[in-house]
Amino acid sequence: MLKKVGISLLVFLLLILVFLGSMLTTLDRRPYQDMAYYKEWKEEIEAWKPTANSAEPDSIYVGWAKENITPPEPVPLAGYGVRKGKAYTSVHDSVYVRSIVFRQGQKDVALVSADMLILPPTVRDLVKTQLPANLEIYYGAIHSHNSIGGWYNTLVGRLFAGKYDPEIEEMLTRKILKSIDEAKKDLQAATFSFEKDFDDEDIRNRLVQGDAVEPYIRSLVIHRTADKAILCTYAAHATVLDSKTMWLSRDYPGQLVDNLEKNGYAFASYMAGTVGSMGPIEKGENDEMQLDRQAQHVSEEVLSENEMQDSLSVAQLQAYQFLLPLRNPSPRMGTKLALRPWAFYWLFGRSNSYISVFKLGKILMIGMPCDFSGELMPALDKYAQERGYNLIVTSFNGGYTGYITADNRFDLDAYETTTMSWFGPYNGAYFSEAVRDIIDKLAYAETKSR
Repeated sequence: MLKKVGISLLVFLLLILVFLGSMLTTLDRRPYQDMAYYKEWKEEIEAWKPTANSAEPDSIYVGWAKENITPPEPVPLAGYGVRKGKAYTSVHDSVYVRSIVFRQGQKDVALVSADMLILPPTVRDLVKTQLPANLEIYYGAIHSHNSIGGWYNTLVGRLFAGKYDPEIEEMLTRKILKSIDEAKKDLQAATFSFEKDFDDEDIRNRLVQGDAVEPYIRSLVIHRTADKAILCTYAAHATVLDSKTMWLSRDYPGQLVDNLEKNGYAFASYMAGTVGSMGPIEKGENDEMQLDRQAQHVSEEVLSENEMQDSLSVAQLQAYQFLLPLRNPSPRMGTKLALRPWAFYWLFGRSNSYISVFKLGKILMIGMPCDFSGELMPALDKYAQERGYNLIVTSFNGGYTGYITADNRFDLDAYETTTMSWFGPYNGAYFSEAVRDIIDKLAYAETKSR
């Protein structure tokens, strides 16, 4: 009898080993320039014909609105896997979706920011089915790790965002559409400015302690006759509140926009910038003091004299979205092994990823489907400036591909470069090249239209 049990156990263990072996493989380190997905991207960008600038662009009209997305009863918090899908215990501050709608001629573009961890791809797809043909949406999120979950119906989704609830997806869809509709009711002629503020005291490199940070707060300011609005971005993660804090909260970006609305702005919105590898400065004896300090410092920089300000009164409004081809998924299991693609899809599900573009004259916003690393931003900023653009890069545009870090960090044994690295090596270079390709095509189109 014992012999039969021993044989059965051995067979069982062998089957487990075979199953695990079928899930695992070594990392594919072929250069991205040799891969089919790179060729697909180059063909896509080559075929793209940006809209030619009008000699005398029409005026642009802008309106804004927000909708409360705080659930009537506690739901799971999204952000930290160690919470295992637990619901929040109290509402520290309500969460919203905020929309700023731009209209030029027959074209509408909405900048939509959600007070959430990410803008879920499923919600993006649901909203898309109900949009008018003349409306484009550029999505962002504040990336609070203390906002509502329940929107990701996969195994990994349940870990990071709690038990799936389709009613949450439907509610988010309704609220986004309503916020856009409400913003359209108050469209007024506007002018614009790009503002850039230096703040290296409220951000740290969380990947390598003491290394360089991405210190700029980049803002789009909208000026109407009687009021003004602001959309600001910053690279410090919204993780002042840690996994033990079970509040529903917008984290420091919530207090930041509240501060701005108390100090001259009729409406304020926030999108997480290049938050990959960047964290906030958590100073204070408790959560409240840490939130207050971070938000107050950042808002003071926004409200102070700008390091750079570039104004424009007339501009061409443009918005685009590009499907971003990727290497086969290979989530890392340490520094050498990775899951096979089928295992990734089983755990994470399938979703297309895009790059989003919003252009207002020389103000250029590019939305990425990931935690895009702040270490990649200085080179892109310089590249854009040399071609006459004020660049704002945001993360969480309605798709999610994990963390995209600088390539020299890829073999670092850290959370961002192992657990959250899902699509193999060289993506820092590949995503950056895609941004430069977009900038080049836009700059060329402008030159041709003169």
